[in-house]
Amino acid sequence: MLVDGVFSGGGVKAIALIGALEVVEKQGITFKRAAGTSGGAIVGSLLMAGYTSSELKKILFQTNLTEFLDEPKSIIPFPFIKWLRLYWKLGMYKGDRLEEWLETLLKKKGIYTFQDLPAGSLKIIASDITTGRLIVLPDDLQNYGVNPGTFSVATAVRMSSGLPYFFEPVPLYNKKAQKSLIVDGGILSNFPLWVFQRKNSPSKRPIIGLQLSSKQHKIQARKIKNAFDLYYALFATMREAHDARYISKHDAKSIIFIPIEKVMTTSFEINKNSIDMLINIGKLRAEKFFKERWMH
Repeated sequence: MLVDGVFSGGGVKAIALIGALEVVEKQGITFKRAAGTSGGAIVGSLLMAGYTSSELKKILFQTNLTEFLDEPKSIIPFPFIKWLRLYWKLGMYKGDRLEEWLETLLKKKGIYTFQDLPAGSLKIIASDITTGRLIVLPDDLQNYGVNPGTFSVATAVRMSSGLPYFFEPVPLYNKKAQKSLIVDGGILSNFPLWVFQRKNSPSKRPIIGLQLSSKQHKIQARKIKNAFDLYYALFATMREAHDARYISKHDAKSIIFIPIEKVMTTSFEINKNSIDMLINIGKLRAEKFFKERWMH
Protein backbone atom coordinates (compact mmCIF):
# COMPACT_ATOMS: atom_id res chain seq x y z
CA MET A 1 0.00 0.00 0.00
CA LEU A 2 1.33 3.41 -0.97
CA VAL A 3 0.94 6.37 1.40
CA ASP A 4 2.36 9.85 1.90
CA GLY A 5 4.28 10.33 5.15
CA VAL A 6 4.64 13.41 7.33
CA PHE A 7 7.39 13.43 9.97
CA SER A 8 7.56 15.93 12.80
CA GLY A 9 10.63 17.66 14.13
CA GLY A 10 12.12 16.86 17.50
CA GLY A 11 15.89 16.71 17.18
CA VAL A 12 17.29 13.63 18.88
CA LYS A 13 13.76 12.54 19.76
CA ALA A 14 13.31 11.67 16.08
CA ILE A 15 15.09 8.39 16.83
CA ALA A 16 11.65 7.16 17.96
CA LEU A 17 10.43 7.53 14.38
CA ILE A 18 12.65 4.63 13.35
CA GLY A 19 10.84 2.30 15.73
CA ALA A 20 7.48 3.39 14.35
CA LEU A 21 8.74 2.86 10.80
CA GLU A 22 9.56 -0.78 11.60
CA VAL A 23 5.91 -1.37 12.36
CA VAL A 24 4.74 0.59 9.32
CA GLU A 25 6.88 -1.57 7.05
CA LYS A 26 5.54 -4.77 8.59
CA GLN A 27 2.06 -3.57 7.60
CA GLY A 28 3.16 -3.67 3.97
CA ILE A 29 3.06 0.11 3.70
CA THR A 30 5.47 2.05 1.46
CA PHE A 31 5.94 5.82 1.44
CA LYS A 32 5.43 7.38 -1.99
CA ARG A 33 6.20 10.90 -0.73
CA ALA A 34 7.58 12.34 2.49
CA ALA A 35 7.45 15.72 4.19
CA GLY A 36 9.37 16.59 7.30
CA THR A 37 10.85 19.19 9.60
CA SER A 38 14.22 19.04 11.37
CA GLY A 39 14.72 15.48 12.69
CA GLY A 40 11.70 14.45 10.65
CA ALA A 41 13.36 15.91 7.55
CA ILE A 42 16.40 13.72 8.19
CA VAL A 43 14.27 10.59 8.44
CA GLY A 44 12.08 11.56 5.49
CA SER A 45 15.02 12.28 3.20
CA LEU A 46 16.72 8.97 4.01
CA LEU A 47 13.47 7.10 3.42
CA MET A 48 13.01 8.72 0.02
CA ALA A 49 16.63 7.84 -0.78
CA GLY A 50 15.72 4.19 -0.27
CA TYR A 51 16.80 3.37 3.27
CA THR A 52 14.73 0.92 5.32
CA SER A 53 14.08 1.11 9.05
CA SER A 54 16.55 -1.72 9.70
CA GLU A 55 19.25 0.15 7.76
CA LEU A 56 18.50 3.36 9.66
CA LYS A 57 18.73 1.54 12.97
CA LYS A 58 22.10 0.04 12.02
CA ILE A 59 23.40 3.45 10.93
CA LEU A 60 22.18 5.01 14.17
CA PHE A 61 24.06 2.55 16.38
CA GLN A 62 27.21 3.09 14.31
CA THR A 63 27.02 6.88 14.63
CA ASN A 64 28.38 8.94 17.50
CA LEU A 65 25.89 11.81 17.60
CA THR A 66 28.26 14.03 19.57
CA GLU A 67 30.35 14.29 16.39
CA PHE A 68 27.67 16.64 15.07
CA LEU A 69 28.64 19.15 17.76
CA ASP A 70 31.40 20.73 15.70
CA GLU A 71 32.81 23.50 17.83
CA PRO A 72 35.48 25.81 16.41
CA LYS A 73 39.08 25.23 17.47
CA SER A 74 40.53 28.13 19.41
CA ILE A 75 43.20 28.97 21.98
CA ILE A 76 40.74 31.29 23.66
CA PRO A 77 39.14 29.79 26.83
CA PHE A 78 36.08 27.76 25.81
CA PRO A 79 33.37 29.55 27.83
CA PHE A 80 34.35 32.89 26.32
CA ILE A 81 34.68 31.70 22.71
CA LYS A 82 31.41 29.82 23.07
CA TRP A 83 29.45 32.97 23.82
CA LEU A 84 31.48 35.08 21.39
CA ARG A 85 30.68 32.63 18.63
CA LEU A 86 27.02 32.56 19.60
CA TYR A 87 26.92 36.35 19.38
CA TRP A 88 28.58 36.66 15.96
CA LYS A 89 27.76 33.36 14.26
CA LEU A 90 24.30 32.98 15.84
CA GLY A 91 24.94 29.37 16.81
CA MET A 92 27.21 27.38 19.13
CA TYR A 93 27.91 24.71 16.52
CA LYS A 94 28.60 24.98 12.79
CA GLY A 95 26.40 22.08 11.66
CA ASP A 96 28.90 21.12 8.93
CA ARG A 97 29.42 17.60 10.23
CA LEU A 98 25.70 16.93 10.30
CA GLU A 99 25.46 17.98 6.65
CA GLU A 100 28.53 15.94 5.69
CA TRP A 101 27.05 12.87 7.42
CA LEU A 102 23.79 13.28 5.52
CA GLU A 103 25.62 13.87 2.26
CA THR A 104 27.60 10.64 2.69
CA LEU A 105 24.50 8.56 3.43
CA LEU A 106 22.53 10.01 0.53
CA LYS A 107 25.41 9.48 -1.92
CA LYS A 108 25.44 5.78 -1.05
CA LYS A 109 21.96 5.64 -2.57
CA GLY A 110 22.90 7.81 -5.53
CA ILE A 111 21.17 10.92 -4.20
CA TYR A 112 22.96 14.26 -4.49
CA THR A 113 20.38 16.86 -5.50
CA PHE A 114 16.60 16.98 -5.68
CA GLN A 115 16.64 16.00 -9.34
CA ASP A 116 17.94 12.58 -8.23
CA LEU A 117 14.64 11.96 -6.44
CA PRO A 118 11.21 11.40 -8.06
CA ALA A 119 9.62 14.80 -8.71
CA GLY A 120 7.68 16.06 -5.70
CA SER A 121 8.58 13.09 -3.53
CA LEU A 122 10.34 15.06 -0.77
CA LYS A 123 9.24 18.28 0.94
CA ILE A 124 11.53 19.87 3.52
CA ILE A 125 10.27 22.62 5.83
CA ALA A 126 12.55 25.49 6.85
CA SER A 127 12.24 29.06 8.12
CA ASP A 128 13.63 32.19 6.48
CA ILE A 129 14.10 34.48 9.47
CA THR A 130 15.38 37.33 7.29
CA THR A 131 12.14 37.72 5.33
CA GLY A 132 9.93 36.12 7.99
CA ARG A 133 8.68 33.29 5.79
CA LEU A 134 8.07 29.60 6.08
CA ILE A 135 9.63 27.90 3.08
CA VAL A 136 9.14 24.48 1.49
CA LEU A 137 12.25 23.02 -0.12
CA PRO A 138 12.86 22.48 -2.95
CA ASP A 139 9.67 24.22 -4.19
CA ASP A 140 10.35 27.72 -2.88
CA LEU A 141 13.97 27.86 -4.04
CA GLN A 142 12.78 29.35 -7.32
CA ASN A 143 11.72 32.44 -5.35
CA TYR A 144 15.41 32.96 -4.59
CA GLY A 145 16.46 32.42 -8.19
CA VAL A 146 17.88 29.00 -7.33
CA ASN A 147 17.27 25.95 -9.52
CA PRO A 148 15.34 23.51 -7.26
CA GLY A 149 16.55 20.46 -9.13
CA THR A 150 20.26 21.17 -8.68
CA PHE A 151 20.05 22.02 -4.97
CA SER A 152 21.69 19.65 -2.48
CA VAL A 153 19.25 17.49 -0.52
CA ALA A 154 21.72 17.33 2.38
CA THR A 155 21.92 21.14 2.52
CA ALA A 156 18.12 21.45 2.52
CA VAL A 157 17.85 19.02 5.42
CA ARG A 158 20.65 20.82 7.26
CA MET A 159 18.68 24.06 6.84
CA SER A 160 15.58 22.48 8.32
CA SER A 161 17.61 21.11 11.25
CA GLY A 162 19.19 24.44 12.21
CA LEU A 163 17.85 24.76 15.75
CA PRO A 164 18.19 28.48 16.61
CA TYR A 165 21.19 29.36 18.80
CA PHE A 166 22.33 25.72 18.69
CA PHE A 167 23.38 25.37 15.04
CA GLU A 168 24.39 28.29 12.86
CA PRO A 169 21.77 29.53 10.37
CA VAL A 170 22.47 28.60 6.73
CA PRO A 171 22.77 31.54 4.29
CA LEU A 172 20.76 31.48 1.07
CA TYR A 173 21.39 34.12 -1.60
CA ASN A 174 18.93 35.33 -4.23
CA LYS A 175 19.69 36.67 -7.73
CA LYS A 176 20.49 40.09 -6.31
CA ALA A 177 23.04 38.56 -3.93
CA GLN A 178 20.80 39.42 -0.98
CA LYS A 179 21.30 37.03 1.90
CA SER A 180 18.58 35.24 3.85
CA LEU A 181 19.31 33.25 6.98
CA ILE A 182 17.56 29.88 7.04
CA VAL A 183 16.90 28.02 10.30
CA ASP A 184 14.88 25.15 11.74
CA GLY A 185 11.49 24.78 10.08
CA GLY A 186 10.10 23.78 13.45
CA ILE A 187 9.82 27.37 14.63
CA LEU A 188 6.97 27.86 12.14
CA SER A 189 5.73 24.35 11.31
CA ASN A 190 7.02 21.40 13.27
CA PHE A 191 4.53 18.92 11.82
CA PRO A 192 3.72 19.92 8.20
CA LEU A 193 0.62 17.81 7.68
CA TRP A 194 -0.76 20.59 5.46
CA VAL A 195 1.84 19.95 2.75
CA PHE A 196 -0.06 17.00 1.27
CA GLN A 197 -3.59 18.15 2.05
CA ARG A 198 -5.82 19.51 -0.72
CA LYS A 199 -8.39 22.20 -0.08
CA ASN A 200 -11.09 21.20 -2.52
CA SER A 201 -10.37 17.57 -3.31
CA PRO A 202 -9.24 14.41 -1.52
CA SER A 203 -5.55 13.56 -1.30
CA LYS A 204 -4.10 11.29 -3.96
CA ARG A 205 -3.41 8.59 -1.39
CA PRO A 206 -3.72 8.04 2.38
CA ILE A 207 -1.50 10.15 4.63
CA ILE A 208 0.22 8.76 7.71
CA GLY A 209 1.70 11.26 10.12
CA LEU A 210 4.33 10.49 12.76
CA GLN A 211 4.27 13.21 15.40
CA LEU A 212 6.60 13.37 18.39
CA SER A 213 3.87 14.57 20.70
CA SER A 214 0.94 13.30 22.76
CA LYS A 215 -1.11 16.48 22.47
CA GLN A 216 -3.00 15.45 19.31
CA HIS A 217 -4.94 18.42 17.94
CA LYS A 218 -5.22 20.27 21.23
CA ILE A 219 -2.82 22.83 22.63
CA GLN A 220 -2.58 22.79 26.40
CA ALA A 221 -2.99 26.03 28.32
CA ARG A 222 0.25 27.38 29.76
CA LYS A 223 0.87 29.22 33.02
CA ILE A 224 2.82 32.40 32.32
CA LYS A 225 4.16 33.99 35.49
CA ASN A 226 7.42 35.57 34.38
CA ALA A 227 9.54 36.60 31.40
CA PHE A 228 11.03 33.11 31.00
CA ASP A 229 7.56 31.56 30.85
CA LEU A 230 6.58 34.18 28.31
CA TYR A 231 9.60 33.43 26.10
CA TYR A 232 8.88 29.69 26.18
CA ALA A 233 5.18 30.27 25.47
CA LEU A 234 5.98 32.50 22.49
CA PHE A 235 8.35 29.95 21.02
CA ALA A 236 5.97 27.05 21.66
CA THR A 237 3.09 28.95 20.07
CA MET A 238 5.14 29.51 16.92
CA ARG A 239 5.88 25.79 16.79
CA GLU A 240 2.40 24.46 17.51
CA ALA A 241 -0.40 26.86 16.64
CA HIS A 242 0.00 26.75 12.86
CA ASP A 243 0.08 22.95 12.74
CA ALA A 244 -2.75 22.46 15.23
CA ARG A 245 -4.99 24.49 12.92
CA TYR A 246 -4.56 21.84 10.24
CA ILE A 247 -5.14 18.77 12.41
CA SER A 248 -8.84 17.98 12.54
CA LYS A 249 -10.39 15.09 14.43
CA HIS A 250 -10.50 13.20 11.14
CA ASP A 251 -6.81 13.81 10.46
CA ALA A 252 -5.87 12.67 13.96
CA LYS A 253 -7.03 9.18 13.04
CA SER A 254 -4.13 9.00 10.60
CA ILE A 255 -1.44 10.25 12.99
CA ILE A 256 0.83 8.10 15.13
CA PHE A 257 1.39 10.20 18.25
CA ILE A 258 4.70 9.39 19.96
CA PRO A 259 5.13 11.21 23.28
CA ILE A 260 8.76 11.59 24.38
CA GLU A 261 9.15 13.08 27.83
CA LYS A 262 12.59 12.09 29.17
CA VAL A 263 14.86 13.00 26.25
CA MET A 264 15.64 16.57 25.21
CA THR A 265 15.76 17.74 21.59
CA THR A 266 19.50 18.41 21.89
CA SER A 267 20.52 15.31 23.86
CA PHE A 268 23.32 14.37 21.44
CA GLU A 269 25.20 12.60 24.25
CA ILE A 270 22.46 9.96 24.34
CA ASN A 271 23.60 6.41 25.17
CA LYS A 272 22.61 3.12 23.51
CA ASN A 273 20.11 2.24 26.24
CA SER A 274 18.26 5.49 25.69
CA ILE A 275 18.36 4.94 21.92
CA ASP A 276 16.75 1.52 22.44
CA MET A 277 14.15 3.13 24.69
CA LEU A 278 13.21 5.69 22.04
CA ILE A 279 12.97 3.06 19.32
CA ASN A 280 10.76 0.87 21.52
CA ILE A 281 8.46 3.79 22.34
CA GLY A 282 8.02 4.40 18.63
CA LYS A 283 7.28 0.72 17.99
CA LEU A 284 4.73 0.46 20.79
CA ARG A 285 2.89 3.60 19.71
CA ALA A 286 2.78 2.46 16.09
CA GLU A 287 1.51 -0.99 17.07
CA LYS A 288 -1.24 0.63 19.11
CA PHE A 289 -2.11 2.89 16.19
CA PHE A 290 -2.56 0.04 13.72
CA LYS A 291 -4.49 -2.01 16.23
CA GLU A 292 -6.94 0.69 17.26
CA ARG A 293 -7.17 3.39 14.60
CA TRP A 294 -5.75 2.69 11.13
CA MET A 295 -8.54 2.02 8.65
CA HIS A 296 -11.05 1.46 11.48
